[in-house]
This record gives sequence, C-alpha cells and structure tokens, in this order.
Amino acid sequence: MQESSPRGGPATPVFWRVEGSLLNLSTVRPVAFFAWNAQGFAERWLRRGAIFLQALLRPLLYASHRVFATRVVHAVLRDISRDRLDLLGEEYFQYNLQPQLRPAGVQKLRDALAMGQRVVLVSQGLEHIIRPLALYLGVEELICNRLEFRDGYATGRLLEPVIRPRGALALITGGDPDGSRDLHQLVRELRIAPSTAMAAVAPAQRQMSVPERPLVRFDSARAPERLSIRESLAGKHILLIGVTGFIGKVWLAHILEDLPEIGRIYLLVRSQKSNSGAQRFKKMVEESPVFDPLQERLGAQFAAYLNARVKVVEGDASQPGLGLEPALAARLQASLDVVINSSGLTDFNPDLRDALAGNVDAVANVLEFVRSCRHAGLLHLSTCYVAGARDGRISEQVQPNYTPVGDPSFDAERELENLRRVVAEAVQRSESDDLGEELRRQSLEKKTNGNGLSPAALENQIRKNRIRWLRTALTEAGTRRAQELGWPNTYTFTKSLAESLLQNRGAGLAIALVRPAIVETSQAKPFLGWNEGINTSASLSYLLGTYFRQLPSNARKSLDIIPVDTVCRGMTLIAAAIVQRCHQPLYQLATSVTNPCDMRRSIELTCLAHRKFYRTQNGVQHQLRMRFDTIPVSKERYQRLSAPAQKAVIKSLQRLTAPFPFLQPPLVRTERGLERVEKLIELFEPFILHNEQDFEAEHVEWLSQALLNQEKAVFGYDTRSLDWWEYWINVHIPALRKWTYPLIEGRPVETQPRRSYHLPSSRDDQAGTGCGPTAGNGMSTGTTGATWQYS
Repeated sequence: MQESSPRGGPATPVFWRVEGSLLNLSTVRPVAFFAWNAQGFAERWLRRGAIFLQALLRPLLYASHRVFATRVVHAVLRDISRDRLDLLGEEYFQYNLQPQLRPAGVQKLRDALAMGQRVVLVSQGLEHIIRPLALYLGVEELICNRLEFRDGYATGRLLEPVIRPRGALALITGGDPDGSRDLHQLVRELRIAPSTAMAAVAPAQRQMSVPERPLVRFDSARAPERLSIRESLAGKHILLIGVTGFIGKVWLAHILEDLPEIGRIYLLVRSQKSNSGAQRFKKMVEESPVFDPLQERLGAQFAAYLNARVKVVEGDASQPGLGLEPALAARLQASLDVVINSSGLTDFNPDLRDALAGNVDAVANVLEFVRSCRHAGLLHLSTCYVAGARDGRISEQVQPNYTPVGDPSFDAERELENLRRVVAEAVQRSESDDLGEELRRQSLEKKTNGNGLSPAALENQIRKNRIRWLRTALTEAGTRRAQELGWPNTYTFTKSLAESLLQNRGAGLAIALVRPAIVETSQAKPFLGWNEGINTSASLSYLLGTYFRQLPSNARKSLDIIPVDTVCRGMTLIAAAIVQRCHQPLYQLATSVTNPCDMRRSIELTCLAHRKFYRTQNGVQHQLRMRFDTIPVSKERYQRLSAPAQKAVIKSLQRLTAPFPFLQPPLVRTERGLERVEKLIELFEPFILHNEQDFEAEHVEWLSQALLNQEKAVFGYDTRSLDWWEYWINVHIPALRKWTYPLIEGRPVETQPRRSYHLPSSRDDQAGTGCGPTAGNGMSTGTTGATWQYS
C-alpha cells in the first residue's frame, strides 16, 4: 500500500536540487555570515579568523574529500545557538538569497507543485537558510545539511547524510532551471544509499520539541477526575476586583468571549477624582483594544451583550466592606459564587503606607467580605516571587508565617502591627519641630540668590520637604525590613504578608492562592500580541535594544515569563474548581519547570528580536544597534567594564572640562543616563542574577488534565508547547515595541477610534442587580471563541 505525502499527493517524491536550478549557493558564504554575526565582538573575530585559515586549506581539502571539507567548514559554527542560526538564516534568505532566485527555476518548481507532485528540496546549504526558501516556495519537505545541537547550541558537527557541494563540472553545466531528480539520480549524485536519502527527508516547518513529563498525583484527595468549565460556571455570579489592571482586563474579555453561559460579573471599580467607577469602566471599554475581537464578533449587539453580563459596583477594596453600600453588599453576599481579587500595588518599592493599603489591608477587607458571603469562594492573585531570596525548586505548598530567611519566630499579625507602628512613628517624626528646623536650615542653604526666600515661600518649601521626607523614609523603611526578612523589595514582602494573613484568618473558607510568575504578552487572547503598561520585561528588553552590552545575570537562571492569556485560562480553571470545592490551597502559574527559558537564552532572544526590527529600518543608527548584542556577564565584570565604570569615566571628564562650561551639558546627560541604568539593574538583580528558582505548576495542570476534551481547546492550560523562539521574536518584543516602548520614550501609544458604548440606565441597572443575563443577547450558549508585570 502506498503512503500519502504531507500534501496528500503521491508517496514517491520528486527531489529538486536547489543549486543550479534556483540559486548558485555556495557553502562558505552562509557560514561566514553566521560567524560574522555571532553574539560577542571577540567571538565574531575569532570565527572570522578561523574561516580565513580554512580558506587557505579549503582547495586541498575540497580536492581530496568534499564531504570532509564540508564538515570542516561548518565546524566554525560550534557553540552558536539554534535560535541565532534560525533568525540569521531567515535574514540571509530574505536579504541575500531571495533577490537572486532564478525566475525560470522558480516557475518550473511551482508548476510541479501545481501538478500535485510531492517535491523535496535538496541542497548543500544548512537547514536554517533552506527552510525559509522552502516555505517561500510552498515546499513542505527538504534534504539539506543539518548541524547537531546539544542543549540548543551547535556542536560543530554535521549530521548524516552530509550533502557535499557539486563538482567543478556541475558548476559550469548545471544551470538547467529544471532541478528535478528521481531517487536513483539523487543517490548517485550524493553517493548515499536510497534508504539514507529517504530517511533524511525532513519537514520544512521549524520543529519544536515539546517537553513531556507525566503528572503524578501523590495526594489526589482534591484532584478532580472530571471538570467542565461550562457546567461549573454556567449561571454563576463572580465579583472581579482589579478589572482595570492588565490581568483583570484580559480575564474579563476572555470570559465574555468564551463563556457566554456565565451569570453575571460584578466589577468593583473605585472612583478616581471626578470620575465614578462606572465612568472609568465606560472609558476602558471605549478605548481598550482588549474588547476589539468581541465587538467585531457581536457588532451592534456588543453593548447589549456586555450590559447583560457585566455590572459595575462602585467601591474601594482598601475600605472596610469594600466601600459598598450596605444594601448592595448584602445582595452581593447572598448571590456571589466566586470573588476574584487581582488588585494590588505593583511598584517594587513604594511608600510603605501605600503598600500596606493596597497589598495587605485590601486583602484583609476582601477576606472579611467573603466571610460574610453565603457560599462564595476567594481566588486571590499573588506572585511567585513571594518565595524571596532562596534557590531551588519552589513547591506548591503553603507555609503560614513564611519568611525566606526561615525565621521561626515570625508572626504575620505581629509584623503588621510593627509596620503600622513604624508608619505612625515616621508620621510623628515628619511633623516634629526638630525636623522642621533641619529642613528650614537645608532650604536656606540651598538658596540661589542673595535675596533668599520670603517667609511664606520658605514655609511652603518646608511643608513640601516634610512630605518628601516622609515618603522617602517610609519607602526606605519598607525596603529595609523586606530585605532583612529575605524579600528583595516591599512588593514581594507585602504580597507574602497578605498570603499569611489569608492562611491565618481564612480557616474554613474556600480560598485559592494563585501565584503567576512574570505575566507578559498574550499569545492568542484577546488577540496575538497584546501587552499594556511599563513592566519589568519591557524596561530590561528596551535596555537590551540600545548600545548596552553587558547585563549582570545568572545565565542558568530561568526568566519565568508566562503569557497573560495562559494566566487567565488558569484563573478560569481555578475558579471552576473553587465552585466545585475541589481546589488546592495554592496554584503557581509558571514556566520554569514545565518549559524553562534561562537568562542566557532570554537575553539572546531579546537581542535577536531587536535585530530583526532594526534590519528592516534605514539609517546608520539602526544598522549599528543591530550589531550590538547584549551578553550575560558576572557582577564583577559589569562593575569593571559597564555602566559603573563608564560613569566614573564621565565624572573624570567632567572634572577635566570644568573650565569649559559648553562641554558640560552632554556629559551631564550621559551621566544621568548611566545612573538610570545602574538603578534599573540594581532594582532587578534579584530576578536576573540572584535566586535561582524553579516554580512547580502541577496543580493547575491537574485541572487542565481533568477538563472535558471538547473544552480543552478554549480553556485548557498549556505552557509546554510554547515555542520561545516564535513567542519572543515574533510576538513578545514586537508587542512591547507597539504598546510599551512608546511610553518609555515619552511618545503616545498608537490609538484607534473610540468605540461606542453606553452604560445601562439606572432602571436597567437596578433591575439587573443579582440577576443573570437575559435572552436575546446575540451569542448562543454553546458559542466558543476561536512591571516586570506581576499580578
């Protein structure tokens, strides 16, 4: 019985030799291109020197043994990553080979494809440049030279069979546009066995190996065997706190598009200045691209569908009772099934008062609200980095009163009282006469003219300085206390404190702590490539797109990034498990165990993504930036050769040029820029240099495994099949360049016309309180949708 080809044509392939019919492709030039575009400057020159030496020996090697000569040429690519070779291969084809394609040969090949023939491209070139050629021509299979890789890096060895270059006679006579060969002609030309030739046929699509690891349940008491999102959440009422944030917004759009069976989603939105919570939500719906797919799908029914399922309730999680009117709070507490808290302050080192109010007090208020509910459970978003300064594998086990330093006497309740005492003492100190006199003296010393300050202006300056002193003192106090206990910053400290309070105070309640890692660009929902705001990854990746060369980092440490829509799928699974009361106390949503991407690879992928963008731009600056690849270095080398050392040089130049004031402004600007780089690196060192952590994420995978097969495409949680090369180069960095880099540069983000959306009238609003969606909403029940940013 004859097998069918991937194209559905005959099994017997037509082999099409690239050299001669489509291109005059040499072996050395692509290898030289790869070598000259290696990651480091020194590495580039060493590889180019090796190629020069090979050029002296190549005629002798080629005359004696063409296969051996081909192996020697490719040995210079040792230790270049597959990621770099794939990107450079695409670039080499697009800018070097594609313009040289022979039209007659291309037409012949396409005629063969049109006739339904199974065409296999054959070339002496590396797969990294022949694959883009095959995809451009519409060919699905190829035979070409392939490098051996270990852990993603080339060993310099070619795999069998080695496609040797054509002979001298073929270079002269082999210009026929018809490059077709049958199997017998091919094996005679390549001097290999027929079985070897057929075994060498490989798909043209870039292949990714999906890591497979069995899920072992040591304690399956609460692990469901069967889970249906639609059955669990149909008609259920959910209160979402934090809808204006990155995660909350995407989760709302995900539920509205993929789960029309939902009962009603209440959104707790606080007023801001003169804007009510409803007005803020209205503006968000009108302006945010998150709702574009849903509007395109529903058209004129968009507003009616949204109003039937969503109700804004004005309140404030930092206030007791969530700041709700008592009657409204009672109705919600009687009808809610799940409360999702995705709110919080994400600044790393904020004023301690703000951190406690947003990350601790608000959580305590949410907990008390849930306690008063008839049957609601709580899904609370925290962060993986509450683990703090510790290395190794981080399990999904809750530890009450946890500290990274392992202090057995630590008590979260007592710590909270102490922090409030610190705040009170700082406020008292800021209002003292002693501080006032000190600030008065400093203000008088800083006067820049002989007239000094008027009494009123002086008092106003002292008042401002008191406020500034208090904010600085409380910021430093929070950071200092966090680092004493093993957390890198106030953010992770207060997030962990909130987790301990939930464990201590939440006994008997259905609570699930959800810890996402670094939440980044979407890979599917609401659409491919959505990101928002200036987050950690954006700041660092922007820096790597400049002339910055040396990033202090641990090359082995995983940069644990997870797409925002994957996080939202995990949240939906966990919400369903809470409703069914089959949830675990803790869920981590991370990739460092299931699909790790270490810092070395993350840095290189970021630089490759920048290179791909700069290659499309004109101008000397873009061409120069394209050649500046950042490399991971030690902290000592960074201090010796990078920003700190460069700042010292600039300061020396400032002293030398002091007699020439006109030379000072550019030096001052450069010094300030280097200071910003130093502060950025210092802020993120715990996440890129220290704390080699791997976060388990099995609990959510248990839920996804139990999901009904027909629901897995829409609600399944999967991080193992994430292709980091594709995600980083073609999704994540382009998304940051579109949505985030303009904010860093002080430019406006690309906007679109505001959509029309009207809030429901007061009568409709009251009638809908506590009720599910009405009929006639335009979507049937079975319809499915086709900082460093933490929670």
